[in-house]
This record gives sequence, structure tokens and C-alpha cells, in this order.
Amino acid sequence: MSTPSPNQANPYAPPQAEVRDTAIPEENELAGRGSRFAAAMLDGIIATIAVVPVMIGADFEAMKTGDFMNAFSSVGLGIAGIATLALIGVTFHLVYKNGQTVGKKLLGIKVVRSDFSRASLARIFWLRNIVNAIPGMIPFVGNFYGIVDHALIFSERRQCVHDKIADTVVVKA
Repeated sequence: MSTPSPNQANPYAPPQAEVRDTAIPEENELAGRGSRFAAAMLDGIIATIAVVPVMIGADFEAMKTGDFMNAFSSVGLGIAGIATLALIGVTFHLVYKNGQTVGKKLLGIKVVRSDFSRASLARIFWLRNIVNAIPGMIPFVGNFYGIVDHALIFSERRQCVHDKIADTVVVKA
């Protein structure tokens, strides 16, 4: 049996590779809780503004008597409908393109998969929104679920229940 010369590599030696921590890369820094909250508030305000035109020409006396069919003008309903459809279109475009709602876009955050790859429109729409809305429709359970869902943002990865369902995280864009 021959001994290897000093110039030959020892096939049984441990690897000499550089080892790095596998923590979250800097370019995928998790979004802050405050920015996520502010983005949700902005999205709510924008959605409210889209339906405010319903009040154009509204007959408040008819509302008092419960005659809601005649209380709103077709002009106000039309403008609110167009504004709502426009908001839905813009939101779908932003979510498809970048994983962002209007509020998230304004605050520079976005939704990605937990491995930081791009989250699909279907994943965000179905898992983060539709599936997550189902428990909210159940009396009493919905209120409790809503609290638990949002309270989990205080976990280390800042994932609410809807993030865990969809396997997503929110990061700085």
C-alpha cells in the first residue's frame, strides 16, 4: 500500500468548503408588522373610496323609510361600479406582476413564497384570500379566527394564519 504524496488530495479528508449561515438573505428582508398593518389600512381606505360614489344623488329620506331600491341613483351606482371594477383590475394586475396590492405597492412590500420565490396569483387569491375567508363566515368562530389569524404576526417569521395556509411571507420589495 502506498502513501499519498503531499501533492495528492486525500479522498477521505473532510470538505474544505466555506460554510455560511442559512438565515434569511438580506435582499429578502421580512416586512415589518407596522408596514403590513398600514398596507391593509390603505387597501381598506382605497376600497371605501371606490364605493363612496354610491352616495351621489342618494335619497336619504327613502333610506330612512327603508326603501333602499329607490334610495340610490343609477349615476352613483354606475360610478361606484366602474371604480370598483377598476380597483379590482389594478389589484389583480399588481398581484400577478409583483405579489402586491395597491397598499403594499405604496409601502414597498410584497408577498412571496416562504422560500422567497415568486408567489402565483392563484396562490395569493385562493389560499391567502378565499380559503382564509371561509372561517370568517362562521358565526362566532369567524371572530375568534380573525383574532388568531392576525395575532400570529408576532411569530418569528411574521406569518399570519393566511400566510401559513398559502406558504407565503411578506418581504420588503
